[in-house]
Amino acid sequence: METTVKTHDGTGSPDGPVPPSGLQPFLHDACITLCAPSMALSRPDGQLREGCDGFYHGDRRALSLLTALAEDVPNAPIGGGPDGAERASFRTVLRGLAEHSPDPAVTLERRRRVEPGELSETLTLHNAGRTPARVRLTLRAASDLASMETVKSGRTVPRRAPEPQPDGVSWSDGEFTARLVCTPAPEAAEQAADEITELHHSVELAPGERWEAVLRCTVEDQQGDVFRPATSAARTALASGASLASADHGLDHWFARARSDLGALLLADPLQERDTFLAAGAPWFLTLFGRDSILAARMLLPLGTGLAAGTLRTLARRQGAVSDPSTEEQPGKILHEIRRDGLDFGDGLAVPPCYYGTVDATPLWVTLLHDAWRWGMPPEEVEPLLSHAESALTWMDEHGDADGDGFLEYVDSTGRGLANQGWKDSGDAVRHRDGRLAEPPVALCEVQAYAHEAALGAAELFRAFGRGGADRWEEWAARLADRFRERFWVEDARGPYPAIALGADKQPLDALTSNIGHLPGTGLLNAEESRLVAERLAGADLDCGFGLRTLSSDSTGYSPLGYHIGTVWPHDTAIAVQGLARDGHFEVAESLAAGLVRASVPFEGRLPELFAGHGAHTDSRPAPYPASCRPQAWSAAASVAVLQAVLGLRADAPGGRLTVRPGMAERYLPLRASGLRLGEREFEVALDGDGTARVFGLPGDRVTVEVLEP
Repeated sequence: METTVKTHDGTGSPDGPVPPSGLQPFLHDACITLCAPSMALSRPDGQLREGCDGFYHGDRRALSLLTALAEDVPNAPIGGGPDGAERASFRTVLRGLAEHSPDPAVTLERRRRVEPGELSETLTLHNAGRTPARVRLTLRAASDLASMETVKSGRTVPRRAPEPQPDGVSWSDGEFTARLVCTPAPEAAEQAADEITELHHSVELAPGERWEAVLRCTVEDQQGDVFRPATSAARTALASGASLASADHGLDHWFARARSDLGALLLADPLQERDTFLAAGAPWFLTLFGRDSILAARMLLPLGTGLAAGTLRTLARRQGAVSDPSTEEQPGKILHEIRRDGLDFGDGLAVPPCYYGTVDATPLWVTLLHDAWRWGMPPEEVEPLLSHAESALTWMDEHGDADGDGFLEYVDSTGRGLANQGWKDSGDAVRHRDGRLAEPPVALCEVQAYAHEAALGAAELFRAFGRGGADRWEEWAARLADRFRERFWVEDARGPYPAIALGADKQPLDALTSNIGHLPGTGLLNAEESRLVAERLAGADLDCGFGLRTLSSDSTGYSPLGYHIGTVWPHDTAIAVQGLARDGHFEVAESLAAGLVRASVPFEGRLPELFAGHGAHTDSRPAPYPASCRPQAWSAAASVAVLQAVLGLRADAPGGRLTVRPGMAERYLPLRASGLRLGEREFEVALDGDGTARVFGLPGDRVTVEVLEP
């Protein structure tokens, strides 16, 4: 459907297209500005015209329509877009006003800023002509107070009746209230059709004169925020001192843009507001996700351990304590997501506000604790979390392996939750090579790698802190590696490779997928197995030139726009890059990293959650996946993961050692990375044009720097 209220831009066009009911809105051309838990989505010209557009706070839409148009003259947008994560600006020419040549004379500028709980827009009319101009500016506003789940599903709800105010308008459902205030107050206000409010200003502009108005939309939520906004100091501090200058400006821009976006995605735990974590992504996932927040924090460890510590503690406070089939909570389990409201996807699929339906967040939590300790998380912060690690390991051994076959597997016990509970959680993500879908319970290949790495990391932690159990978990990991070697490997005409998973019949699901890229570097594979995986990842059916396809293009059901069956996910590729570099497969790692950097350029450094997998051999730039989040925490953090792989950084803060092994750095030379951190110590790595590595800022009597040849 489309709204039919006439606009005042001289075209008579509707306020904007609304997708057919039931179809998820597209985001590929949206301008997204955010400061979690608030965000604004608009058209490229700055107008909020419904669909997915709006100003949101905490999974509720406060504004669904906000347009600014000059009546009776053509409004011609000439440019606009983000000016960082939290700001955007747009400029429109008001054609025919005060013009004495082909040059435009009168413009409308719109500058937007998002802060927690507030959207502000400064509107500026400027007459650069030689004669006076009269402008009748009309602001049109409406709100449906829709939930994010409703917007994402493509369903529509009626607009709320506006409540006129002396200087604007408000909307309320008794619990959530949005107020729009205009300064100066409008000269006139009218209630148009479909619950739309029109605010009018008549402006006389002398030659060279400017006129300005400020719009502010604020929200009040009686229910309160699920998570608090991080302080401005915390947002600024996140990676604030880090900088990168290399021979590849694409990598530099991706890194710089990521720093800005990551600060805007930061949230705080209301139970302890000093603990911050990254919301998964905007707009659909602007909340705590166990897996996403953990992986993003892990990728960012070279910039400091504070984020990792906050993420670990926030999740530990909510670690499963009881068995509750309705939420899939189990003792020791790390949650999947928390929202203000539950989600109802239709067709019987629904999840509660606090949902534990994930198989991988628990081992990933343990690994983050280990890696944060290695990067210098203070022992007094690590030790209180060791009991949570023990609970997580017990979950892995018992609940995670419910049938006792020695592998971690999942099955939706509710009948209405996620059918697939790894990072590829869409219903068609796990399959055989011939396209047949998996039947639960499912044991994913990468989850076994996560579990193996977690067990070895926990053993190292337990020994360092004088706790028992280290031998047990090392033996557990060794047995898991043996079982994996016996059961997961399959073969085709090109040779052996790991299956994506074991299905309900305990037989391999032989689809060739990017999941195998999560295995190198975890210790699960021996040297020959790692080499075989590297060769598969290097194939043109997976490496599309912009990163790894999630499913081989040779597989039945491959779709370059399939969510988990052919698209490219930057974090997925970055994990493979790190593991391959760790295992010494530098050529393959460098090719995949270069693909991500290449892809980041047309996305202006803000790599989305995912994009199409058509590939560089057919497309000069990757096509967007239209409903993808931008920014996404782990896509932004992937820039740091790639940098870590380029530098070959390995940290051992407890042992006073930093290793540099720049085996895939040639295309980026010379390179200088500043603001890196090993515990409380800030350092810098410089790679000269010939590849010579130098480290500055680490005192030799406290830290041994070891530079290894590739």
